[in-house]
Amino acid sequence: MEVIPAIDIRGGRCVRLEQGDYDREKVFDGDPLAVAHRWAAEGATRIHVVDLDGAREGRPVNLELIVRISQSVHAEVQMGGGVRDMETLRTLLEAGLSRVVLGTAAVTDQRFLREAVAVARERLVVSVDAREGLVSIEGWTQATGVDARAMIDRLAAAGVQRIVYTDILRDGVRAGPNFEMYERLTSNTSIAVIAAGGIATTQDVQRLAECGVEGAIIGRALYEGSIRLREAVAAAR
Repeated sequence: MEVIPAIDIRGGRCVRLEQGDYDREKVFDGDPLAVAHRWAAEGATRIHVVDLDGAREGRPVNLELIVRISQSVHAEVQMGGGVRDMETLRTLLEAGLSRVVLGTAAVTDQRFLREAVAVARERLVVSVDAREGLVSIEGWTQATGVDARAMIDRLAAAGVQRIVYTDILRDGVRAGPNFEMYERLTSNTSIAVIAAGGIATTQDVQRLAECGVEGAIIGRALYEGSIRLREAVAAAR
């Protein structure tokens, strides 16, 4: 299993939100590029970058900074936040991002999703962000009433190869992942699953690996020191 540090960018700074709440922000570093270099130096093979401003505004806001990260760090970079049209998707792919993550648009625009699958193929990831089993969009600020499991089935039918599944209520609060959900997902779908939300200990990392997920995105626990990246990478093997 791949351990993937998260860098959430808002206002050009590296931050974390609790349960996706923009009013519950904690700033961890003023230089996301330096943070990316740190994670790469400590063994990250991939970094998950989220443009939080872009997720709210519907277009990438911190694009220049994210491209700089992708082009200067010795790790693969996957990025999400505000990717809502083919022009933006192509720009990111051509800029060298290893993967591009769709969220809101994958729920609201099925034509765009089909085009994105055709163009990006294995470089496309869909973020399924769920609160109590129902998908949320617009940077987690808007509930949809869409059942997350039903959405994943539709994504598989559309040719999506990989998802990031986030349990919003566990994100940024280190409450432990929703292991039962990940076990169900990996046993009932052909889509590769990356886990996100609530990972607080190296034991969590090890158990996620046992659940069969492809990767685990870790944010707050790394920044606050309850998990050390090198130890997490070792636990995931």
